[in-house]
Amino acid sequence: MHGIDAAKIEQTPAFVVSRGALERNLKRLKRVQDEAGCKIILALKGFALFGLADTIREYLPGVAASGLHEARLGKEEFGGEVHTYSAAFSERDFVETLAFSDTVILNSFEQLERLRPLYVRYIQESGRKVELGLRVNPQYSEVEVELYDPCSPGSRLGIPHSAFQAALANEGALDGVTGLHFHALCEQGADVLERTLEKVEERFGDIIRRMKWVNFGGGHHITREDYDVERLIRIIRGFRERFGVEVILEPGEAIALGTGVLVASVLDTPRTEIPTAILDTSITCHMPDCLEMPYRPEIVGAGMPGEKPHTYRLGGLSCLAGDVAGDYSFDAPLEPGQRLVFLDMAHY
Repeated sequence: MHGIDAAKIEQTPAFVVSRGALERNLKRLKRVQDEAGCKIILALKGFALFGLADTIREYLPGVAASGLHEARLGKEEFGGEVHTYSAAFSERDFVETLAFSDTVILNSFEQLERLRPLYVRYIQESGRKVELGLRVNPQYSEVEVELYDPCSPGSRLGIPHSAFQAALANEGALDGVTGLHFHALCEQGADVLERTLEKVEERFGDIIRRMKWVNFGGGHHITREDYDVERLIRIIRGFRERFGVEVILEPGEAIALGTGVLVASVLDTPRTEIPTAILDTSITCHMPDCLEMPYRPEIVGAGMPGEKPHTYRLGGLSCLAGDVAGDYSFDAPLEPGQRLVFLDMAHY
Protein backbone atom coordinates (compact mmCIF):
# COMPACT_ATOMS: atom_id res chain seq x y z
CA MET A 1 0.00 0.00 0.00
CA HIS A 2 2.15 2.86 -1.29
CA GLY A 3 -0.24 5.26 -3.01
CA ILE A 4 -1.59 7.10 0.03
CA ASP A 5 -1.67 10.92 0.03
CA ALA A 6 -0.53 11.66 3.58
CA ALA A 7 -1.60 15.31 3.28
CA LYS A 8 -5.24 14.21 3.10
CA ILE A 9 -5.13 12.55 6.53
CA GLU A 10 -7.02 14.97 8.77
CA GLN A 11 -5.31 14.07 12.03
CA THR A 12 -2.24 12.10 13.02
CA PRO A 13 -1.14 9.67 14.24
CA ALA A 14 -3.46 7.55 12.12
CA PHE A 15 -3.54 3.96 10.96
CA VAL A 16 -4.88 3.76 7.41
CA VAL A 17 -5.94 0.38 6.00
CA SER A 18 -6.84 -0.47 2.40
CA ARG A 19 -9.95 -2.61 2.08
CA GLY A 20 -8.79 -3.71 -1.38
CA ALA A 21 -5.41 -4.89 -0.10
CA LEU A 22 -7.15 -6.72 2.74
CA GLU A 23 -9.43 -8.51 0.30
CA ARG A 24 -6.41 -9.55 -1.75
CA ASN A 25 -5.06 -11.38 1.30
CA LEU A 26 -8.43 -12.82 2.23
CA LYS A 27 -8.93 -14.27 -1.23
CA ARG A 28 -5.66 -16.18 -0.92
CA LEU A 29 -6.72 -17.53 2.46
CA LYS A 30 -10.10 -18.50 1.05
CA ARG A 31 -8.35 -20.46 -1.68
CA VAL A 32 -6.33 -22.38 0.92
CA GLN A 33 -9.51 -23.19 2.83
CA ASP A 34 -11.30 -24.40 -0.28
CA GLU A 35 -8.47 -26.49 -1.72
CA ALA A 36 -7.03 -27.89 1.52
CA GLY A 37 -10.38 -28.48 3.21
CA CYS A 38 -9.35 -26.59 6.34
CA LYS A 39 -10.66 -23.68 8.38
CA ILE A 40 -8.75 -20.38 8.69
CA ILE A 41 -9.74 -17.89 11.39
CA LEU A 42 -8.42 -14.42 12.19
CA ALA A 43 -6.17 -14.09 15.26
CA LEU A 44 -7.47 -10.87 16.80
CA LYS A 45 -4.19 -10.25 18.61
CA GLY A 46 -2.66 -9.55 15.19
CA PHE A 47 -5.49 -7.54 13.62
CA ALA A 48 -8.61 -6.41 15.48
CA LEU A 49 -9.93 -3.62 13.25
CA PHE A 50 -13.62 -4.39 13.68
CA GLY A 51 -14.58 -1.64 11.21
CA LEU A 52 -13.59 -4.17 8.53
CA ALA A 53 -15.40 -7.11 10.12
CA ASP A 54 -18.00 -7.10 7.36
CA THR A 55 -15.28 -7.72 4.77
CA ILE A 56 -13.45 -10.36 6.82
CA ARG A 57 -16.55 -12.44 7.55
CA GLU A 58 -17.16 -12.82 3.81
CA TYR A 59 -14.01 -14.97 3.60
CA LEU A 60 -13.25 -16.36 7.07
CA PRO A 61 -15.62 -18.31 9.36
CA GLY A 62 -14.48 -16.75 12.62
CA VAL A 63 -11.76 -15.44 14.91
CA ALA A 64 -9.19 -16.60 17.46
CA ALA A 65 -9.22 -14.72 20.76
CA SER A 66 -6.54 -14.43 23.43
CA GLY A 67 -8.89 -14.09 26.38
CA LEU A 68 -12.26 -12.88 27.62
CA HIS A 69 -12.26 -9.40 26.13
CA GLU A 70 -11.12 -10.47 22.66
CA ALA A 71 -13.72 -13.24 22.77
CA ARG A 72 -16.42 -10.65 23.43
CA LEU A 73 -15.07 -8.46 20.64
CA GLY A 74 -15.12 -11.42 18.28
CA LYS A 75 -18.66 -12.45 19.13
CA GLU A 76 -20.17 -8.95 19.14
CA GLU A 77 -18.33 -7.35 16.22
CA PHE A 78 -17.08 -10.09 13.90
CA GLY A 79 -19.76 -12.73 14.34
CA GLY A 80 -19.08 -16.29 13.29
CA GLU A 81 -17.07 -18.72 15.38
CA VAL A 82 -14.92 -17.65 18.33
CA HIS A 83 -12.00 -19.87 19.40
CA THR A 84 -10.41 -18.67 22.64
CA TYR A 85 -7.07 -19.61 24.18
CA SER A 86 -5.39 -18.09 27.20
CA ALA A 87 -2.38 -19.20 29.22
CA ALA A 88 -4.68 -19.27 32.27
CA PHE A 89 -8.23 -18.31 33.27
CA SER A 90 -9.69 -17.19 36.55
CA GLU A 91 -12.91 -19.05 37.33
CA ARG A 92 -15.02 -15.95 36.70
CA ASP A 93 -13.31 -15.14 33.39
CA PHE A 94 -13.58 -18.76 32.27
CA VAL A 95 -17.35 -18.86 32.71
CA GLU A 96 -17.77 -15.50 30.93
CA THR A 97 -15.46 -16.68 28.15
CA LEU A 98 -17.59 -19.77 27.60
CA ALA A 99 -20.57 -17.53 26.93
CA PHE A 100 -18.76 -15.74 24.08
CA SER A 101 -16.89 -18.73 22.64
CA ASP A 102 -17.54 -21.76 20.47
CA THR A 103 -14.21 -23.35 21.42
CA VAL A 104 -12.08 -22.75 24.53
CA ILE A 105 -8.52 -24.05 24.68
CA LEU A 106 -6.78 -24.60 28.01
CA ASN A 107 -3.05 -24.47 28.65
CA SER A 108 -2.60 -27.26 31.19
CA PHE A 109 -4.16 -30.34 32.70
CA GLU A 110 -4.21 -28.48 36.02
CA GLN A 111 -6.53 -25.87 34.49
CA LEU A 112 -8.62 -28.60 32.89
CA GLU A 113 -9.13 -30.39 36.19
CA ARG A 114 -9.93 -27.20 38.08
CA LEU A 115 -12.29 -25.72 35.47
CA ARG A 116 -13.98 -28.87 34.12
CA PRO A 117 -16.80 -28.77 36.73
CA LEU A 118 -17.59 -25.17 35.73
CA TYR A 119 -17.56 -26.21 32.07
CA VAL A 120 -19.94 -29.11 32.67
CA ARG A 121 -22.30 -26.93 34.71
CA TYR A 122 -22.29 -24.21 32.04
CA ILE A 123 -23.09 -26.68 29.25
CA GLN A 124 -25.92 -28.23 31.27
CA GLU A 125 -27.47 -24.89 32.25
CA SER A 126 -27.02 -23.05 28.96
CA GLY A 127 -27.72 -25.86 26.53
CA ARG A 128 -24.95 -24.49 24.31
CA LYS A 129 -22.26 -26.62 22.71
CA VAL A 130 -18.74 -25.36 23.42
CA GLU A 131 -15.75 -27.41 22.28
CA LEU A 132 -12.93 -27.88 24.77
CA GLY A 133 -9.29 -28.21 23.70
CA LEU A 134 -5.77 -28.42 25.09
CA ARG A 135 -2.65 -26.65 23.89
CA VAL A 136 0.37 -28.90 23.45
CA ASN A 137 4.02 -27.93 23.24
CA PRO A 138 5.88 -29.89 20.53
CA GLN A 139 9.17 -28.62 22.02
CA TYR A 140 10.37 -27.80 18.52
CA SER A 141 10.46 -24.49 16.68
CA GLU A 142 12.63 -22.56 14.27
CA VAL A 143 11.81 -19.11 15.66
CA GLU A 144 15.04 -17.11 15.85
CA VAL A 145 13.96 -14.40 18.33
CA GLU A 146 13.60 -15.94 21.81
CA LEU A 147 11.00 -13.38 22.88
CA TYR A 148 8.63 -14.79 20.24
CA ASP A 149 9.51 -18.47 20.60
CA PRO A 150 6.60 -20.30 22.28
CA CYS A 151 8.58 -23.54 22.38
CA SER A 152 11.78 -22.31 23.98
CA PRO A 153 13.14 -24.41 26.89
CA GLY A 154 11.00 -23.95 29.97
CA SER A 155 8.14 -22.34 28.05
CA ARG A 156 4.91 -21.89 30.01
CA LEU A 157 2.86 -22.23 26.82
CA GLY A 158 1.36 -25.63 26.15
CA ILE A 159 1.68 -29.13 27.59
CA PRO A 160 4.91 -31.00 26.77
CA HIS A 161 4.76 -34.66 25.82
CA SER A 162 6.05 -35.87 29.19
CA ALA A 163 3.37 -34.01 31.15
CA PHE A 164 0.72 -35.19 28.71
CA GLN A 165 1.68 -38.83 29.17
CA ALA A 166 1.79 -38.47 32.95
CA ALA A 167 -1.71 -36.98 32.99
CA LEU A 168 -3.10 -39.74 30.78
CA ALA A 169 -2.22 -42.26 33.49
CA ASN A 170 -5.40 -41.03 35.16
CA GLU A 171 -8.60 -42.46 33.70
CA GLY A 172 -10.87 -39.75 32.30
CA ALA A 173 -8.09 -37.19 31.91
CA LEU A 174 -9.36 -36.25 28.45
CA ASP A 175 -13.06 -36.25 29.27
CA GLY A 176 -14.70 -33.42 27.36
CA VAL A 177 -11.60 -32.61 25.29
CA THR A 178 -12.23 -32.74 21.54
CA GLY A 179 -9.15 -31.08 20.06
CA LEU A 180 -5.50 -30.09 20.34
CA HIS A 181 -3.81 -26.78 19.63
CA PHE A 182 -0.15 -26.04 19.00
CA HIS A 183 1.63 -22.82 18.07
CA ALA A 184 5.29 -22.91 17.07
CA LEU A 185 5.69 -20.55 14.09
CA CYS A 186 6.41 -16.83 13.71
CA GLU A 187 6.37 -15.21 10.24
CA GLN A 188 7.43 -18.52 8.69
CA GLY A 189 6.75 -20.62 5.62
CA ALA A 190 5.17 -23.96 4.79
CA ASP A 191 8.55 -25.69 4.96
CA VAL A 192 8.85 -24.84 8.66
CA LEU A 193 5.30 -26.00 9.29
CA GLU A 194 6.09 -29.32 7.62
CA ARG A 195 9.13 -29.93 9.83
CA THR A 196 7.18 -28.87 12.92
CA LEU A 197 4.31 -31.20 12.10
CA GLU A 198 6.74 -34.12 11.98
CA LYS A 199 7.54 -33.46 15.65
CA VAL A 200 3.90 -32.94 16.56
CA GLU A 201 2.91 -36.25 14.96
CA GLU A 202 5.87 -38.06 16.51
CA ARG A 203 4.99 -36.89 20.02
CA PHE A 204 1.20 -36.58 19.95
CA GLY A 205 0.06 -38.76 17.03
CA ASP A 206 -1.68 -41.30 19.25
CA ILE A 207 -3.63 -38.50 20.95
CA ILE A 208 -4.52 -36.75 17.70
CA ARG A 209 -6.32 -39.88 16.52
CA ARG A 210 -8.66 -39.51 19.49
CA MET A 211 -9.54 -35.91 18.59
CA LYS A 212 -12.04 -34.18 16.28
CA TRP A 213 -9.83 -31.22 15.36
CA VAL A 214 -6.27 -29.89 15.52
CA ASN A 215 -5.44 -26.18 15.49
CA PHE A 216 -2.06 -25.40 13.88
CA GLY A 217 -1.91 -21.99 15.59
CA GLY A 218 -0.56 -18.86 13.93
CA GLY A 219 2.68 -17.56 12.48
CA HIS A 220 1.88 -18.79 8.96
CA HIS A 221 3.00 -16.06 6.52
CA ILE A 222 0.57 -17.29 3.87
CA THR A 223 0.06 -13.94 2.12
CA ARG A 224 3.76 -13.15 1.73
CA GLU A 225 4.68 -13.11 -1.96
CA ASP A 226 7.19 -15.96 -1.75
CA TYR A 227 5.05 -18.22 0.47
CA ASP A 228 4.58 -21.71 -1.00
CA VAL A 229 0.79 -21.97 -0.94
CA GLU A 230 0.74 -25.22 -2.93
CA ARG A 231 2.97 -26.88 -0.34
CA LEU A 232 0.73 -25.70 2.49
CA ILE A 233 -2.31 -27.17 0.77
CA ARG A 234 -0.52 -30.52 0.33
CA ILE A 235 0.58 -30.53 3.99
CA ILE A 236 -2.92 -29.91 5.30
CA ARG A 237 -4.51 -32.46 2.99
CA GLY A 238 -1.97 -35.08 4.02
CA PHE A 239 -2.50 -34.43 7.72
CA ARG A 240 -6.27 -34.68 7.36
CA GLU A 241 -5.96 -37.95 5.46
CA ARG A 242 -3.62 -39.48 8.04
CA PHE A 243 -5.62 -38.53 11.12
CA GLY A 244 -9.18 -37.90 9.97
CA VAL A 245 -9.48 -34.62 11.87
CA GLU A 246 -10.54 -31.08 11.04
CA VAL A 247 -7.59 -28.68 10.63
CA ILE A 248 -7.73 -25.06 11.79
CA LEU A 249 -5.18 -22.29 11.21
CA GLU A 250 -5.29 -18.95 12.99
CA PRO A 251 -2.93 -16.44 11.35
CA GLY A 252 -3.11 -12.79 12.37
CA GLU A 253 -0.34 -11.01 10.52
CA ALA A 254 -1.07 -12.86 7.26
CA ILE A 255 -4.54 -11.29 7.12
CA ALA A 256 -3.19 -7.72 7.39
CA LEU A 257 0.22 -8.08 5.72
CA GLY A 258 0.81 -5.15 3.36
CA THR A 259 -2.63 -3.66 3.93
CA GLY A 260 -1.98 -0.52 5.94
CA VAL A 261 0.30 2.29 7.05
CA LEU A 262 0.86 4.51 10.07
CA VAL A 263 0.92 8.21 9.26
CA ALA A 264 2.75 10.42 11.78
CA SER A 265 3.71 14.08 11.89
CA VAL A 266 6.98 15.71 12.86
CA LEU A 267 6.45 17.92 15.93
CA ASP A 268 9.97 19.14 16.60
CA THR A 269 13.59 18.81 15.46
CA PRO A 270 15.55 19.76 18.60
CA ARG A 271 19.27 20.53 18.49
CA THR A 272 20.53 17.42 20.24
CA GLU A 273 23.85 15.60 20.03
CA ILE A 274 22.30 13.35 17.37
CA PRO A 275 19.93 15.11 14.93
CA THR A 276 16.48 14.13 16.16
CA ALA A 277 12.88 14.41 15.03
CA ILE A 278 10.12 13.98 17.59
CA LEU A 279 6.89 12.54 16.16
CA ASP A 280 3.31 12.74 17.39
CA THR A 281 3.25 9.00 17.95
CA SER A 282 4.78 6.58 20.41
CA ILE A 283 6.85 3.64 19.27
CA THR A 284 6.08 1.76 22.49
CA CYS A 285 2.32 2.19 21.99
CA HIS A 286 1.84 2.17 18.22
CA MET A 287 4.86 0.21 16.95
CA PRO A 288 5.99 -2.05 19.82
CA ASP A 289 7.66 -4.57 17.48
CA CYS A 290 10.28 -1.91 16.71
CA LEU A 291 11.52 -2.36 20.28
CA GLU A 292 10.61 -5.98 20.99
CA MET A 293 11.49 -7.82 17.79
CA PRO A 294 13.48 -5.61 17.03
CA TYR A 295 11.90 -4.47 13.76
CA ARG A 296 12.75 -1.57 11.46
CA PRO A 297 9.72 -0.36 9.48
CA GLU A 298 10.19 1.27 6.09
CA ILE A 299 9.25 4.92 5.66
CA VAL A 300 8.17 6.30 2.30
CA GLY A 301 11.01 8.39 0.85
CA ALA A 302 13.51 7.55 3.61
CA GLY A 303 16.74 5.57 3.51
CA MET A 304 19.28 4.00 5.81
CA PRO A 305 21.41 6.30 8.01
CA GLY A 306 23.83 8.25 5.82
CA GLU A 307 22.27 7.04 2.59
CA LYS A 308 20.60 10.41 2.01
CA PRO A 309 21.94 13.89 2.96
CA HIS A 310 19.98 14.36 6.21
CA THR A 311 19.89 11.68 8.92
CA TYR A 312 17.57 11.82 11.95
CA ARG A 313 16.80 9.67 14.94
CA LEU A 314 13.02 9.37 15.06
CA GLY A 315 11.61 9.45 18.56
CA GLY A 316 8.15 9.26 20.09
CA LEU A 317 6.23 11.48 22.48
CA SER A 318 6.57 9.43 25.64
CA CYS A 319 9.12 10.03 28.38
CA LEU A 320 10.64 6.56 27.87
CA ALA A 321 14.24 7.14 26.78
CA GLY A 322 14.11 4.19 24.42
CA ASP A 323 10.92 5.31 22.64
CA VAL A 324 12.81 5.46 19.33
CA ALA A 325 11.91 4.05 15.92
CA GLY A 326 15.48 4.19 14.64
CA ASP A 327 17.75 6.30 12.45
CA TYR A 328 16.58 7.28 8.96
CA SER A 329 17.92 9.58 6.26
CA PHE A 330 15.99 11.98 4.03
CA ASP A 331 16.61 14.06 0.92
CA ALA A 332 15.77 17.33 2.71
CA PRO A 333 15.66 18.53 6.34
CA LEU A 334 12.56 17.50 8.25
CA GLU A 335 10.18 20.28 9.26
CA PRO A 336 7.47 20.47 11.95
CA GLY A 337 4.15 19.45 10.44
CA GLN A 338 5.74 17.17 7.85
CA ARG A 339 4.02 13.82 7.45
CA LEU A 340 5.91 10.51 7.58
CA VAL A 341 4.34 7.29 6.32
CA PHE A 342 5.45 4.04 8.01
CA LEU A 343 4.72 1.06 5.73
CA ASP A 344 3.06 -2.25 6.63
CA MET A 345 1.76 -1.15 10.01
CA ALA A 346 -1.74 -2.67 10.00
CA HIS A 347 -0.80 -5.81 11.95
CA TYR A 348 0.06 -5.86 15.65
